[in-house]
Amino acid sequence: MKPHRHIPSSGGIIKKTSYWLSLVALALFIDSCKVKEDAVTPEVPVDSSPTNKFSAEIATSWADLQLILTKRTAGYTPPVAARAYAYGGLTMYEAVVGGLNNNQSLAGQLKDLVTLPKAETGKDYNWALSANAAEATILRALYAETSRPQAAANKTSIDSLETLLKTSYKASVAQDITDRSEKLGQDIANAIFEWSKTDGGHEGYKRNFPATYVVPVFDGAWQTTENGQKIPMQPTWGSNRTFVPVNQTMALPKPIAFSSSLISPYFSTYFEVYTKSKSLTQQEKEIAVWWADNPVETFTPPGHSYNIANIAVKQTKSALGKAAEAFARTGITVNDAFINCWKCKFTYNNERPYTMLRRTVDANWKPFWPAPPFPGFPSGHATQSGAVSVVLTDFFGDNFAFVDNSHVGREKDKSTGVELKARSFKSFNEFAIESANSRFYGGIHTRQDNETGLAEGRKIGANVLTLKFKK
Repeated sequence: MKPHRHIPSSGGIIKKTSYWLSLVALALFIDSCKVKEDAVTPEVPVDSSPTNKFSAEIATSWADLQLILTKRTAGYTPPVAARAYAYGGLTMYEAVVGGLNNNQSLAGQLKDLVTLPKAETGKDYNWALSANAAEATILRALYAETSRPQAAANKTSIDSLETLLKTSYKASVAQDITDRSEKLGQDIANAIFEWSKTDGGHEGYKRNFPATYVVPVFDGAWQTTENGQKIPMQPTWGSNRTFVPVNQTMALPKPIAFSSSLISPYFSTYFEVYTKSKSLTQQEKEIAVWWADNPVETFTPPGHSYNIANIAVKQTKSALGKAAEAFARTGITVNDAFINCWKCKFTYNNERPYTMLRRTVDANWKPFWPAPPFPGFPSGHATQSGAVSVVLTDFFGDNFAFVDNSHVGREKDKSTGVELKARSFKSFNEFAIESANSRFYGGIHTRQDNETGLAEGRKIGANVLTLKFKK
């Protein structure tokens, strides 16, 4: 799968007279994103629920597209993107849960989500068509607002994929079943989108760097780093509503206290970053670049985790029900991880190594990778990776070996000259640790940031596991 190849802007090249040609092109793209296997027959689902009569194709096709939409849509910074993956994954799950014998809706379990539209008793539904309509509806709402750049291209891509999949799945389905299934999916998506408007992050892409925010000033406080961004990213994001109620009330960890002493724990934890920057191996440089996941260039750090769930779904040849649940769990997890991480970041406003080390060690020092524009403690990469590793391990099993090919096909990084090579892992925990370490290698986080992030992320993931997906 090569989700990072540059896709031509469909808004400028797709004309009404060649509409079906665009569908063929999109079909070829979707096929190219699938995990290739040599004539392996997909496994027969153990759960014979109506939803699981379908493969994961609907789910993975929409996940593939959401990853692309995130990359090319202005304003989709990591916190904003994490929120979108949560609503995309949840909508996918709720659109098919009515056809799963052993599962139940998350309505009544998630914060302030009291109820959702349900299937009519005694009526037949095509759950693939329900999921297709639901995903098209929620992604239009999240990515296709007319005032934003790429809106026309996004809408065209969403419309094209919806039509392509509908054409594929509606064959031999009675019109009343088609209509009823699609309406259910649309109603669920619309209800979830209305609920999303009250979480504090609605249209967050419009206010990534709010000019009204007053940056705190004190010894050891975050300051503008080498990117020149004077206002930090999403300073109030930590006050957003989490999906899992218990994640809203978690106690915050505390960083090492500031000290100007050169023999203090504060100095030593930052100086370790400086020392490491002088002895980076080629592999450590590759790890730093692989996990950078810069917005616009990639589908962001939470998108990387969402794509790892995508890889696992494809690798296991999951049925539609399991795939939808995997994306719901992963989306909810990255969303809550970013909210809690940002709450902690802007409670303490810790300075980055760039600021501290240039002040006390070397006025000309620069990290291997540019520091992002927000406080350091704790690491967002570590927090969300740690959380996702817990959830995916619970869902797919311990020691789940996989190849992360998220960035294969991209050109080598221009600023460092590092090539992007696929990385192999023996478990989800292994990927989380490497993701966290990447920020230390990049010179933009201390070891404290990473270790605390992993620990807090694992708590967040454990809280997500308290949700009752099963009856």
